Amino acid sequence: MVACGGDGTINEVVNGLAGSQIPLAVLPGGTANVLVKELSLPWDIPRAAEQLARGTLRRIALGLALSPEIPGGRRFFISLAGAGPDGKLVNSVDLQTKCRIGILAYWVEGNRQLFTYGFPEFRITTAEREHTATLLVVGRTKHYGGPIMITTEADLFEDRFEVFVATARNRWRWAMDMIKLLRGHHKTIPDAYFWKSTSVRGAPIGGEDVWAQVDGEPIGKLPVEFQIVPDALTLVVPSQN
Repeated sequence: MVACGGDGTINEVVNGLAGSQIPLAVLPGGTANVLVKELSLPWDIPRAAEQLARGTLRRIALGLALSPEIPGGRRFFISLAGAGPDGKLVNSVDLQTKCRIGILAYWVEGNRQLFTYGFPEFRITTAEREHTATLLVVGRTKHYGGPIMITTEADLFEDRFEVFVATARNRWRWAMDMIKLLRGHHKTIPDAYFWKSTSVRGAPIGGEDVWAQVDGEPIGKLPVEFQIVPDALTLVVPSQN
């Protein structure tokens, strides 16, 4: 199957193909496309199609989000998941604005959230460690969105997530941390933690809602558990990978 679209389109297709042997090839399109960037495909459909035609088939793991807020209780994801400010952003972005100005809609909403978001804390639990956090990123890809790369040691062909947790609650400290992210200096952020795991649970601590997302699509509020599902999808990998 060939999917041409952004992260949301690819996520829909992945949820239809998960567990099957049907190969998935992705072409550039949509507001943003983390997977196309991760595979180093050109942002040109004919050139990307040419590389994929000479590509190889690889079985990869998928992420799976489990939550009573998700219809059916579960949703697969291929690139990343998150909770905290990015979850709030994805759940709040205006769809009409997104259709009109594309990825800039996320920057507009992100700037608004910087002045209104309360940074509620929540508990992150894995087999390896626990943290009280204000942001969680669960990465299957190095790319996060736009020019940002956060989980730079994540690997689509590994059966683990790279987990990124940040603990800042002060909004101005958060703004400085975002500048470091944009500059690729995220490993120098104070009170930020990286590790690898196959299962991550996020649960609220207080009474405030904490929102979550997968592949840039809203999935509601915590609690959510993110699990690795090995051998879940056949992906067409372009010729240079």
